Amino acid sequence: MSLLRPAFVMLCCCSLIQAQEQTPKIGFGDAVIESHLTLEATRLSERIHEGAESKEDWEAKRPELKREFFDMLGLWPLPERTPLNAKVTGKLQRDGYRVENVHFQSKPGLYVTGNLYLPAKIEGKLPAVLYVCGHSGKGRDGNKTAFQHHGQWFATHGYVCLIIDTLQLGEIAGIHHGTYRENRWWWQSAGYTPAGVECWNGTRAIDYLISRPEVDADKLAVTGISGGGAATFWIAAADERVNVCVPVSGMSDLESYVINKVCNGHCDCMFFYNTYRWDWSTIAALIAPRAMLFENSGYDPIFPMPANERIRDRLADLYRWYEKKPGDLFDVGVTPGGHNDNVELRLMAYRWINKHLTNDNGEVNEPPLPKLEGKDLRVFPEDKDLPADRINAKIDESFVTLATPASPKTRAEYTKWSESLREELLDRVFNEWPDQVAAAQLREENEKTGLMMLQTEDEVIVTAKRTKADTDVKRSPEHPERIWLIILNADEPEGQLPEWASKVIPHGQAVVIVSPRGSGSTTKWTATNPPNYVQRAHALVGRTVDIGRVWDIQAVARMLHEVEGNELTIGVAGRGQAGVLGAYAALNETSIAEVIAVDPPASHREGPILLNVLKVLDIPDALGLLAPRHLTLLNAKDESFQRTSQLYDAAGYGNRLKTK
Repeated sequence: MSLLRPAFVMLCCCSLIQAQEQTPKIGFGDAVIESHLTLEATRLSERIHEGAESKEDWEAKRPELKREFFDMLGLWPLPERTPLNAKVTGKLQRDGYRVENVHFQSKPGLYVTGNLYLPAKIEGKLPAVLYVCGHSGKGRDGNKTAFQHHGQWFATHGYVCLIIDTLQLGEIAGIHHGTYRENRWWWQSAGYTPAGVECWNGTRAIDYLISRPEVDADKLAVTGISGGGAATFWIAAADERVNVCVPVSGMSDLESYVINKVCNGHCDCMFFYNTYRWDWSTIAALIAPRAMLFENSGYDPIFPMPANERIRDRLADLYRWYEKKPGDLFDVGVTPGGHNDNVELRLMAYRWINKHLTNDNGEVNEPPLPKLEGKDLRVFPEDKDLPADRINAKIDESFVTLATPASPKTRAEYTKWSESLREELLDRVFNEWPDQVAAAQLREENEKTGLMMLQTEDEVIVTAKRTKADTDVKRSPEHPERIWLIILNADEPEGQLPEWASKVIPHGQAVVIVSPRGSGSTTKWTATNPPNYVQRAHALVGRTVDIGRVWDIQAVARMLHEVEGNELTIGVAGRGQAGVLGAYAALNETSIAEVIAVDPPASHREGPILLNVLKVLDIPDALGLLAPRHLTLLNAKDESFQRTSQLYDAAGYGNRLKTK
């Protein structure tokens, strides 16, 4: 047969926009992917309150939104509330207040260190404030010591105040900057974000507060600035015991984070993974109708005012469903200056909390108090005092509940297993994936090189090249006539048939070599570590780069299938991560009848990176879902691939899985 049928040639001719014969200008790949991310962020930003138009609509949506929120933080199913094992390791007495140095375990071995500020004289139960910290490096003292003035004020004005260290900058240091700086992209596959840890530590801190005899459990507030502002949102949205919250400089919106690239100035603790593709203000909306004061400085470069104003307007609209008069339950506070814990912000926060917890709407001031020495606020005074069973530095390995799929033994069990996992993949990994990805469209073709530029979705361009397999592999019943889609990795030259492919594709069969988004020299984007903008911005719109590549493969396969008029089916083949991407495309694209995976990784921890996928399954199970399609695994040496074989046997198609 000819390389591709005449219909395809006609499509090329009709759609052809002659490519210039020079290399695309530097930055083309950046422009393409940034345009795509801009469009996605804009679309999601239009989903104000997830379509709710009344209080009744919103209340009906709230339970499911709450579950989604927990899931996007890596907290679904909710962890067990294990014993806190709280201990006080030291006490300080000062004029008008006292401090207890405390620690508790939010999960076994996950230590939270803090300072509990109490009035010197206590009569009856008192309102309580949880203060969550921003990114202030105080070494072994913990960043709680940088915000001690908040605890001093609250304790000298009749409150109990607990200030807790963050994971990254606490006395027992963990990591916030996993994808930002450490290349721990498997965090995205596991659905792990340190934002989830900060949220959970905060809710357990509330557990600790209400366990104290001095605390009135019905009068609780949470506040903090910067990273603590973000954590205030997480905690107040998650825990309805919080009556009042004052997030300070803690949130922007998708337009700011993605389109204006403000996410580059933030670490991973500031974000959840937007699996369910929310408008970002939905996080804050979950707090309604509890009292919220949203504060910021007018010239804060990492929380710019235009974004705050957009969030403010959306929240004000929602709070009107609950307020007797505007400003009763929701208000904003803006001061001059940059990103700083300035006194004007503090005074507004104190007054708001007074108003809503003690019915005191009077003016407030902040008289200076002597600063406490950081070493005096240490929970573990010396390194030798640090607990041997601490897991803070490796909590990313165990915090999220990962999947343990069942092991079907019969065809009926396999069918039920397969249907369940496919449904979960569509919910947690490929959310809002269409039943049929539209066929790619030809945009340009270079007559000299044969390289085609294909549009696979809005603003996304990939490259492909047509050829024939020139190999020693002969056609046989095991090698029927197909069109082969060869998927390239970033390290494989664009438009060239790789050596491994020449050993597996039957001689003379049609081949289309495709470089999905960002993996070819033409559409490659700038990668800088940190801030890793492209990969991190994808997660903010509910995708990963590799999920986008699955889309590209499906779109090109659908194009080839439609051109051929259903007479031939498609085979996909790839080495390493590309082979696994081809497998996922086959799960969603019915025209793909065969998959060849060469040197496949044994786990998504090695890649490809698909959002939340490890909450559902890992690569051997994903490959097992391909039955009854033909699957060939070459050099799949890890013993975990025995599970793929067992799954094919359970499905009744063991003869369609080949391993070499």
